[in-house]
Amino acid sequence: MNYAISGILLYVFSTIFIVYVAFVQLQPQVWNALFWIITLFASVNAIVKSFIQENSARQLYYYSIANPIAILLSKIIYNALLLMVLSVLCWMGLGFVGGNPVKDVGQFVLAIFLASVGFSITFTFISAISAKADNSATLMAILSFPLVIPILLTLIKLSANALRLLNDTGIMKDVWALVGIDLMLLAVALVLYPFLWKD
Repeated sequence: MNYAISGILLYVFSTIFIVYVAFVQLQPQVWNALFWIITLFASVNAIVKSFIQENSARQLYYYSIANPIAILLSKIIYNALLLMVLSVLCWMGLGFVGGNPVKDVGQFVLAIFLASVGFSITFTFISAISAKADNSATLMAILSFPLVIPILLTLIKLSANALRLLNDTGIMKDVWALVGIDLMLLAVALVLYPFLWKD
């Protein structure tokens, strides 16, 4: 696990360094796009092996002592906390090398929190499905793409408003829409995962 986290941190900071060398000074629109690109790929790298890295003996041990809902929720919570830390580190790194264009810190932190929860739920559950399908990377990509797109579109709008690239007075509708997406994904994961667990 330490090697995995070290690899993710290396990815984040090397990407930020490349951005610094290439751009030196970032426009707010470019900063916003790069932040979510780096965060998305760091999220995939962090969560993709949530279930895949576990061998059959460990899965059998979990099966004998734990409830499937508890296993799934514990992984989702752990991954969400990990993604929040990675997102904050990415924000600090991009802010250091490319300036910090965030004007509304509270709104940006809320976007990071909702992104971490949404990405954690999505990628953790897709990782569980992929692990049961012989670790098919193609399946993971196909299933993740339509689930992540609505989250990303809403996040970009929220963060653009926090950077004052937009002046949207109805931003709370987007916040509640993102909360609704996260809750819907969580409900689907909680309903379907016990069936995967029994397989």
